[in-house]
Amino acid sequence: MADDSQTSLQATTTNRVAADSLRSLGLTIALSLTAMTLWSYWPTIVSLAKEWWRNEDYSIGMLVPPLALYFLWRQRKAFSQWRISPCWWAIALVLLAQAARALGLLLLYESAERYSLVLTIFALVLLVAGWRVLLKVFWILAFLFLMIPLPGRVHNLITGPLQTMAATASVFILEVFGVMVSQQGNIIVLNDRVPLAVAEACNGLRMLTGFVVVAATIAYLANRPRWQKVTVIVSSIPIAIACNLARLCMTAVLYLVAGSQIAEKFFHDFVGLAMMPAAVLLIFGELWLLNKLVISDGQESTATE
Repeated sequence: MADDSQTSLQATTTNRVAADSLRSLGLTIALSLTAMTLWSYWPTIVSLAKEWWRNEDYSIGMLVPPLALYFLWRQRKAFSQWRISPCWWAIALVLLAQAARALGLLLLYESAERYSLVLTIFALVLLVAGWRVLLKVFWILAFLFLMIPLPGRVHNLITGPLQTMAATASVFILEVFGVMVSQQGNIIVLNDRVPLAVAEACNGLRMLTGFVVVAATIAYLANRPRWQKVTVIVSSIPIAIACNLARLCMTAVLYLVAGSQIAEKFFHDFVGLAMMPAAVLLIFGELWLLNKLVISDGQESTATE
């Protein structure tokens, strides 16, 4: 009996050592592949950084990589319990990502190169760690897509309607509150004498991209059911549009009351100082409301008893 127990202990120890060795090997390979990927995609990464720096609509993208690393760091204790099982057919996904990259290089289509970077990360995780680990970090990897600016055609398709909608909705809201206002294209005329142009920078795309990143971060960190997380992310779009309309309407009122200089200063400064905290409060308020409106199975059984 003692021999059997000792043999079982030795087998367990051997399996544990083998698992630790496999995990160490996987970590070494993962770090090596990460270094190679960074070296290979360095021009694309530099191009992304320049885009974040010069384009305010996508400046929030620079926060996405460090946030993703923080999410992974939060999972560090769970890493030791995950089963590493390399998936060799992921090489096909690597080749697909590189084909997209080659297409972007040939056609001078930067978005294809940028998206291929994220797709390559997906493929390498699947190759080194297997599909079980990929499923556990899928949300974090998908979060990386938010750092990629929209392709030029998509950007142009969105900004025009957003700009027009912002002008039209602002006119409607101002009229509801008794302000004499008319609309000439994307120009709002206040009291038949004060023109206020709803420029492309006023379309709310910057606020929209920022709110989506904030909502995705809160959704990941919040200990809530998956459907609530998805609801928070989807609802960040109308929240961003509503906040942008509130900003435009308050700016229009300031044009009438305090003059253009104060209104323009408000327009540029108030967005950064107040709108993002307001969006965070709205998202937390939404989570609170979802808890009040929806009764979980555990709460329902307690109430029944």
